[in-house]
Order: sequence, then structure tokens, then C-alpha cells
Amino acid sequence: MLKEETEGTSVSGQRRQNMSDYLSPLVKGIKPSGIRRFFDLVSARKDVITLGVGEPDFVTPWHVREAAVYSLETGKTQYTSNAGMPELREEIGQYLNDSFQVAYDPASEIVVTVGGSEAIDLALRALITPGDEILVPEPCYISYSPITSLSGGIAVGIETSADNEFKLTEEALRKSITPKSKVLIVSYPSNPTGGIMTYEDWLPIAKVVEEHDLIVISDEIYAELTYGTKHASFAALPGMKDRTILVSGFSKAFAMTGWRLGYMCGHPELIAAMLKIHQYTIMCAPTMAQYAALEALRNGMEEKDKMVESYNQRRRLVVKGFRDIGLQCHEPQGAFYAFPSIASTGLDSETFAQRLLEEAGVAAVPGQVFGLGGEGFLRCSYATSVTQLTEALDRIGGFVHKLKQG
Repeated sequence: MLKEETEGTSVSGQRRQNMSDYLSPLVKGIKPSGIRRFFDLVSARKDVITLGVGEPDFVTPWHVREAAVYSLETGKTQYTSNAGMPELREEIGQYLNDSFQVAYDPASEIVVTVGGSEAIDLALRALITPGDEILVPEPCYISYSPITSLSGGIAVGIETSADNEFKLTEEALRKSITPKSKVLIVSYPSNPTGGIMTYEDWLPIAKVVEEHDLIVISDEIYAELTYGTKHASFAALPGMKDRTILVSGFSKAFAMTGWRLGYMCGHPELIAAMLKIHQYTIMCAPTMAQYAALEALRNGMEEKDKMVESYNQRRRLVVKGFRDIGLQCHEPQGAFYAFPSIASTGLDSETFAQRLLEEAGVAAVPGQVFGLGGEGFLRCSYATSVTQLTEALDRIGGFVHKLKQG
């Protein structure tokens, strides 16, 4: 048979009609990011105040940048160990022990990754057998469910509520568990709600995890961003360290989003399995970013504390602003997001966000993109200047007033 006749024909003999026919059904079934759609709309306008970006407005501290530059100037441009520079893993281990009272062996229980996102992906790929159910408290970071699907798992949302500050409860968790449940993903402080879990909040959750033999992926990327209540790591609870894969990184607390550097910690057997995937897909995290992270841990705590205090001031401004406008808003205790209710306006969250952008020039993310319990809310990042926040609140106030006037 001639080459022209066979080209573009599948094994079954059926000729593919479109390029999309080559794609995996799993990939085709995943919806594009709801956040990204609003970013695309914003890019077409110049007068917009953006409260939708989940990253610090601070520049990475100079001495951290300088450490990366110096590593380049001195020729440190080779691969590091697959798991990351030993001295960086040692600093991460010391930091976690000092700050959150959880001890890891740098040699066998810590791996440096390309952001916390890679660590979550590695954990799910290493743990999921097709058909496993992955429990995810929602509203939550939008990537958990798609990554679960790509690994052959089934994401099961657990709805949380503003009535109890979006905390995961024992009752809600128990109701969601089935014989197929294998992994619980928790992410506190929360994106998008700003909710936290205290040590006392975690205790009944740990009991259920033990009873049902679950593994926990604890995304603690916002651990340093709490206001008044110190972060409680799930891995620090009695008996939970070996059941927990702790994921974190440098993006939020150290203003290092573009550096793409994170880490994962856990039981040596679990970490070894994830490291195998990391070796084949990534090799190692960027060398210069690792030197920058090392400097951040050794000498960056003072700048980190100043940034947290600035977020705290903005947090108070934004919460009061929304309440003055007439929008109910629980007080976020962590991260840098407010999650006001827009239910009183009579609009669904997507319509509200679309009209707010078009009519008032303010971009925020509709709560429904974050899963169960998100409808009727709006995610607003306060990681921007006080001037911008004040102007945004004025515009939102005017928009809401116009809605109420009919």
C-alpha cells in the first residue's frame, strides 16, 4: 500500500478527521482554567485593576536574587542531585523542624521540585491506581481535580461553608468516604477562601484518616501567611507524619513565584517512588533557583515577616471595605485572598465577575471555578498596593450600588 494511502490512518483502519482525534480523551475532557479566561479578558483592557492574580506584588529580595546571579557568575550551571542540593534539603529540614515541629531526614525524606505544583502531580501519579477516589475539600485550588483525572483517579469534592470559615469537618469527611477512597488532599491556609485549620481542628480529621487508612497530601504553600494564629502542619499531628506528603515551596512567602521552586516531604518509600518519576520527567529543579532558595531560608526571614505584616494591613482594609459595601465577608486568617459573598446582589458569581470587569474595570475570579461551595462568592487577592485596593473597593462599591438601584 502506498504511503499516501496509509498516512493519518489509525490502527483500526479508521481515518482521523481532525487533529483533535489524536488527543487523549482524558486531556480533551479537562476544562480550561476558569481563572485563565479572566486573565485573557483583562489583557485586552488597559484600565483594569486586577485582584485576580495569586502572587505577591513584592519583588524577590535583592540578596536572594544576588545569590542566583552569583551562582551563574561562578559557573554553577550543572545539574544538581535529582533530589536537590544536599545543603538546600538540610535547610528545608531545619526550617520545617524549627517552624512547624515536624522532622524530616534530608537524605531520604525531602525532594526539591519545580514548584509545589510538580510535587502535587508527582504525589498523585505515584499514589493513584485507576479508579481510586481522591477526597478534595472545596472551594480549593483549581488544579487538584484535573491532575487527579490525568492520573486516572476520581476527584470527590467535599463542600465546606462560610458558616464555619470554610474548615473541613469530621462529619463532612466521613460522609464522603467510600471503599474506593485512598487520598485526602488538604490545603490550609486556603486558596481561595483564606480559611485555616488549627491543631484542634485537625485532631478529628486525623482520627478519620487513621480509621480509613488514608494518605494525606497536605499543600502548605501558604503556611507562613497567617494572621494571629500560627500554622498547624497536618504532618505534625500524632501518628500523621508517615501518612502525610507535605508539599510547600518558596513562591508565596518569599515572593519567588517565577523561580518555580518547591519541595515535598514524606515517608522514604513514598518519596522514593515520587523521585523515580521526577528523575525521568524533570531530572532536577533549576540550579540557580536552588541557590536563591538556600539564601532565602538562611537570610530571608526578616523580609518575609515584613511582607506578612503588609498583607495583614491590606487584609483588614479589604474585609472592612467589603462589609461597608454591604457584601458579607468572613475574615480570612491566612493566605492573601478575601472571599466575599455576592449572593445579595442576585447575580451568580460568573455573571457578577464578568459585569464587574466590563462595567467597573475590576478583575476578580468567580467563586464557582473553585468547586463546591464556591458559587455566590468572589475571590479577590489583596496582594496588591493599598492605592489599588482602595480604588478597587470604590469601584466595586459603585457597581454594587448600581445593581441595588436596579
